[in-house]
Amino acid sequence: MTMIPERFVEPLQFAAQDLLGLLRAESGEDERLVQIGLMLFRQRLVYQIRFDGDRISAIVQDVTPAKVHLDLEFIHLSECSCPADGFCRHQLAVFFQLLSHAKSVTNWVEEWRQPIKEKNTAKQWGLQKAKDLLKTAGSLKPDYDRWTATFNESFDAIMEGQGDPKPFIIPELFQVYTRRWKAGAPFEQEWKLLYLLVGYVISFKKLMELSIKLGHTEDMIHRYYRHLFQTMMDEAVDVMNKLSVHSLPFAFDEFIVKLKDDSTGLLTIDFELEYERTHLYRLLWTNFFQKKDWCKKEIEKLEAIEPKTFPIIVGDLHLHILQRDDEMALRIVTVPEIAMTPYLLYWLDLFTSHKEWKRMGPYVEEFIKKLKDYLSIQEDYRAKASYMKLAIKAVAPFCSATGRPDLYEKVLIETLPYSYSEYEYTLFDNKSFDKWADLHAFMGYEIDMLHNDRIKALEKQDPAKLLPLYHHSIHDHISLRGRDHYREAVRKMKKLRTLYKKLKRQDDWELFLETLLEKTKRLRAFQEECKRGKLIDA
Repeated sequence: MTMIPERFVEPLQFAAQDLLGLLRAESGEDERLVQIGLMLFRQRLVYQIRFDGDRISAIVQDVTPAKVHLDLEFIHLSECSCPADGFCRHQLAVFFQLLSHAKSVTNWVEEWRQPIKEKNTAKQWGLQKAKDLLKTAGSLKPDYDRWTATFNESFDAIMEGQGDPKPFIIPELFQVYTRRWKAGAPFEQEWKLLYLLVGYVISFKKLMELSIKLGHTEDMIHRYYRHLFQTMMDEAVDVMNKLSVHSLPFAFDEFIVKLKDDSTGLLTIDFELEYERTHLYRLLWTNFFQKKDWCKKEIEKLEAIEPKTFPIIVGDLHLHILQRDDEMALRIVTVPEIAMTPYLLYWLDLFTSHKEWKRMGPYVEEFIKKLKDYLSIQEDYRAKASYMKLAIKAVAPFCSATGRPDLYEKVLIETLPYSYSEYEYTLFDNKSFDKWADLHAFMGYEIDMLHNDRIKALEKQDPAKLLPLYHHSIHDHISLRGRDHYREAVRKMKKLRTLYKKLKRQDDWELFLETLLEKTKRLRAFQEECKRGKLIDA
């Protein structure tokens, strides 16, 4: 029986808590992972446990033996020799083996599965509460104040009727709440659409307020229910698009004015998800609150608010753009604030949709100026690459319509290395072979990493551009030493000799070879490979 050294007891407890959050019981994949880990542990397939410093190693006999290194301090940094990504069944088996000597594995599994039970219980309670509310309500007639009162009443009763909901329960309860308020929609199609739009905005604000009240951090929101905000945004846009097809009746005016006033709260409520709430505000003003007088009064309202939070600044800027007051808007945009960068994408798309190329130009240039700094503060490579694609997509129509390939290239340069594929294709397609070669030198790419079709095409069109790539590769292989690298260097030298011959520059080849052999005269193995490759006489 393996005894756990005292120094590992406390870290094991922390690791057990971390895993409760790392693995999600509602995920079918994580559920299977835990089941297989338990099976491996219970079949006693974990052996050779060793304690070394702060780490623990073990072997798990699976289809093939897996070597596991468990890091109890940072459990997500544990390693396994199996090809699985992330925390795997072998790491779980070793964890369960250790846990079995400190506390009950069964109790840990029950605690891990508890959120599912709580979700189901909360959902059933919410459904019953929703039914009770429907008995006293029914379809609501057009009355903005009555609508919002019903939304508030239903939200408070369902979301908080059992006390403060845990973050993992919020999606279940919110789904019930949404079904409840939608059930009260008017029968007439236009009024129903307006009712839904009001519902999404009020619900968005209510969920923001609840998150603040519960003290949920951005990480907690992101993990458990950020998707709810995104869904409400998407559905609100869908409703606005349907409403825009028809002329709105005059009876809507009072409702729209009240909704407009309520929308300001999206900016003024001090809430973590700045982009989501600010973007919903922009969408409403772009698509629904279109009277110039409303826009002017809203600008006055925002400019009177202190302190000026970032969402208020973005909202004010957006209203100036809608007013076509580009002088003021650009004055705000040009403030050296890289947080403004992601917001610019929407405005660029807005200008593109109306083909307002003349207005768009200064915004494009300001966007490009901010790109590099914005990417530098992002940590995830995939997020950077994804944003790079959005940036190129936003700028490309303007560059094409106005004949500004220089700006398009500037975007590609500013977003390197994430834009390598797009930039490489553009340069090659435009036959800018000097820049193409410089790009690969900048990226540190070996000639072996290039597509054969590229090399063959250059050999025909401009073989001289391949020379520095071959030179670079040859020197790299020689510097790495070893017979394999020397042989590869010789193979490259033969190709280089062919290129020089094709370019009728045999003298340059002879000078290069003579200089290289002199520098490497002490590398006997390399000299031998050159003789075997018949680059020099034996």
